[in-house]
Amino acid sequence: MKILLVRVSSLGDVLHNLPMVADILRHHPGARIDWVVEEGYVSLVRLNPHVRKVIPFALRRWKKGLKDKAVRAEVRAFFRDLRAEQYDYVFDTQGLIKTGIIMAAARVRPGGQKIGMANGTEDSGYEGASRIFHSRSIPVALRTHAVERGRQVAAQAMGYAIDSPPDFGLPAPDPVERPAWMPAEDYAVFFHGTARDAKKWPAADWIALGQALAPLRILLPWGSAAEKEEAERLAAALPNARVLPRLSMMDAVELARHAALAVGVDTGLTHIAAAFVRPTVEIYCDSPRWKTEGNWSPRIVNLGDTGQPPTVDEVVAAARRLLEKA
Repeated sequence: MKILLVRVSSLGDVLHNLPMVADILRHHPGARIDWVVEEGYVSLVRLNPHVRKVIPFALRRWKKGLKDKAVRAEVRAFFRDLRAEQYDYVFDTQGLIKTGIIMAAARVRPGGQKIGMANGTEDSGYEGASRIFHSRSIPVALRTHAVERGRQVAAQAMGYAIDSPPDFGLPAPDPVERPAWMPAEDYAVFFHGTARDAKKWPAADWIALGQALAPLRILLPWGSAAEKEEAERLAAALPNARVLPRLSMMDAVELARHAALAVGVDTGLTHIAAAFVRPTVEIYCDSPRWKTEGNWSPRIVNLGDTGQPPTVDEVVAAARRLLEKA
């Protein structure tokens, strides 16, 4: 059996789609699973050894360079690669016009199916017109967790029940193989940055948390100039904190994978730490907790909700409890 998954972005959403792979293979052990994903997330998908082939997609870059002969050749190569196989199932779990077009271009064997969602969940970017590309549309509840959405679509389409916690298929950290920039001793990482200001936790609260966790080393990553400035302000108030150099996406993944403790707002890297089942405190300030909370392990604590950020005392207590159990 050959199966193609189409989930191109974003970081957290690609991560949350990974348990589909383990589910399918648990019920169809011989299945060969390929995945179309934006080029920036190829390395994340490749961490799962059960994905046979990853097909990079680069729409944003291609759109900017369509006058370039090399770019046009790259687009043609993408579609050749996409159509090189005949699939039994093609799943689009993103529900956008662009992912529907990818689904439409993929080939299925006689009797094969192209399957997507019949509707979006609350606050999702679902585009209803994407249904025109489906041979079958699977309804999901309006409040379906981001991890469960893809799992339910595949289970209904392929006739099995979801009977286990999500398995992201990610490798455990190797204590010996650490990047040169990463300390050898235990550390906490604060994923304090996010694109939307309303989702942020106050700087004073991060400082109070860092002081409460001393002398544990605290690492502060950043992804933009503004986030770097925020990290530097936090580090100035925390002698046990260090601002990291700019990290690639995969270095940031390694940062999450090796952390003795991860504390972060509702962002992709916080969810990656939870997927690795590292001791993780997820902080929700202005996004619905039901949608992405790490609910598959007692090593993950979810605090706050839309308009109800957690207090410093709540986060400190959760962090200390996780460190004691580690």
